[in-house]
Amino acid sequence: MVRQMSHDLSQLRKFVSPEIIFGAGCRHSVANYAKTFGARKVLLVSDPGVVAAGWVADIERSLSEQGIDFHRYTNVSPNPRVEEVMLGAEVYRSQGCNVIVAVGGGSPMDCAKGIGIVAAHGRSILEFEGVDKLRVPSPPLILIPTTAGTSADVSQFVIISNQAERMKFSVVSKAVVPDVSLIDPETTLTMDPFLSACTGIDALVHAIEAFVSTGNGPLTDPHALEAMRLINGNLVQMIANPNDIALREKIMLGSMQAGLAFSNAILGAVHAMSHSLGGFLDLPHGLCNAVLVEHVVAFNYSAAPERFKVIAETFGIDCRGLNHAQIRQRLVEHLIELKRAVGFHESLGLHGVGSSDIPFLSRHAMQDPCILTNPRESSQRDVEVVYGEAL
Repeated sequence: MVRQMSHDLSQLRKFVSPEIIFGAGCRHSVANYAKTFGARKVLLVSDPGVVAAGWVADIERSLSEQGIDFHRYTNVSPNPRVEEVMLGAEVYRSQGCNVIVAVGGGSPMDCAKGIGIVAAHGRSILEFEGVDKLRVPSPPLILIPTTAGTSADVSQFVIISNQAERMKFSVVSKAVVPDVSLIDPETTLTMDPFLSACTGIDALVHAIEAFVSTGNGPLTDPHALEAMRLINGNLVQMIANPNDIALREKIMLGSMQAGLAFSNAILGAVHAMSHSLGGFLDLPHGLCNAVLVEHVVAFNYSAAPERFKVIAETFGIDCRGLNHAQIRQRLVEHLIELKRAVGFHESLGLHGVGSSDIPFLSRHAMQDPCILTNPRESSQRDVEVVYGEAL
């Protein structure tokens, strides 16, 4: 007699990632990958800061040496906007491009993903908000991150700012995972300390949220824990020694692992609230995360105490003999100390947020897909309370 296997589909997990090339100098191989995709002409997406840092010239040289034509598009704001995506797609079409390469932080990478979506579908980027709305494959996409944090280069997320509504929206689909990610720690040498802190805290929050997300599992947990270990153990030293390439490599690796974890386990309330805040005030995303992280951890702790205990232990907190209330307190204190050590002393009030703004921010946070995988179920009132604590 054959025993019937019971198939509990809620236990199934999928894991998507691009082809990843990691290591100092790997940006120079961009032309080889563009060639593999039959590149006639590349749309090279970046922003003025990355151009000034010299990384775009590196990529252009590599493409030119292999005889690949390209057009540079750098009309990208720090929080990329709907209009910039639409204009980029227009340029992609009018220039006859067939491959997209982005070099930069989260903004050029998200913009490039958005351009690919619009170029493939021929419709407004606004129509793709939400989960799994893409029907046509995007053009080949090669991403070269120049910050260690956002992980747009390995994720199935695109975050775009809708300035008309003063809010950010997310497009989530495995169709936006890039084809190739060239992760080169040398490109992070030009980050200033503030950007290093912002992106480092962002990556740490990715790892924390992925580990306690309701979508966590055995495929994402090892990446999340290793990311926490690498970032917690090296971020302060890296900011103090900006030219140490070995430290840069560890943070870049941590950021990549955090990205693989959150892209597949999704995130939680810090990101839902942070996207709402960043859309409202046009602030750096990492800064928004830094203001909120310990308040959300304190709120969520009771929903996943054993997982938060593992996080505390991964941060080197000795939890022997402590009850969960004490561990929660230590974990919150550790996060605040780490933030201070990298230069964050922020509150929402310092950035002009008043209590009258909280209902608007909370409404938008509740519409963000990241709230769905938060370990503790949250009502709008809960979110309002946490924003209130962060004032």
